[in-house]
Amino acid sequence: MPWTYILVTAVIILFLLFASLRIMLEYERAVVLFLGRFQSVKGPGLIVIIPFLQRAIRVDLRTVTMDVPSQDLITRDNVSVNVNAVLYFRVLKPKEAIINVENYMVATEQLAQTTLRSVLGQHELDELLAERDRLNEDIQAILDQQTDQWGIKVANVEIKHVDIDATMVRAIAKQAEAERERRAKVIHADGEFEASARLVDAAAKLSSQTESMQLRYLQTLTEIAGEKSSTIVFPVPMNVLDVVQSIALEGSKKNTTSDESGSPDDSDSSTS
Repeated sequence: MPWTYILVTAVIILFLLFASLRIMLEYERAVVLFLGRFQSVKGPGLIVIIPFLQRAIRVDLRTVTMDVPSQDLITRDNVSVNVNAVLYFRVLKPKEAIINVENYMVATEQLAQTTLRSVLGQHELDELLAERDRLNEDIQAILDQQTDQWGIKVANVEIKHVDIDATMVRAIAKQAEAERERRAKVIHADGEFEASARLVDAAAKLSSQTESMQLRYLQTLTEIAGEKSSTIVFPVPMNVLDVVQSIALEGSKKNTTSDESGSPDDSDSSTS
């Protein structure tokens, strides 16, 4: 009988000894509660816990990658989009992560979803597509501030996908096409304006020397003759046409005057 008691006692002592030992990995910490009250944070390595009096809660200090589920939201310009993101965070203070919140993983996930909807809903669709870096920083700053009391550090937030309705995609494509056409017209108009200014300067220089205009005519003829064409267009200066027109007008005036002077003789001969 005494040996039986000794054996049972030894088994109980060994069981309590093994139950009191905990091994914390390098990236783990143990939040120790003594009779329900916080006592200390232990680890890493081998720690001793008094069975039935102390309780050790493991906390992982590694960075957690959390996929934020897709959220349906309406932007400031009344466009319905579907957005999802990824969240990177880690526990810096194990005590606050266990005591101040029931489940810091669930709490962080729910907070990330609501923050994603509220922040992106304040911006227009163009900002959501073109300014993702700034939006990521805004969401990260808000989450980091609100989770600080839980002992959590939000390292980064990345918006992954922005899904838009097919009709809105076509509307955006039309808008982009119209924008490109507008830019093309503006560039063309600027080119015409610069070309007209150059032509004015060239005309002023050519008009100062009459010989330069003749050289320009000859250069144009040389360029036309170099092409494989049977038609040669010979440019005629406008002042030559003005001279021809003035000569024609003088000739018509002389003819009119001669006709008027000859009309009385014709009338006298008819009377006789």
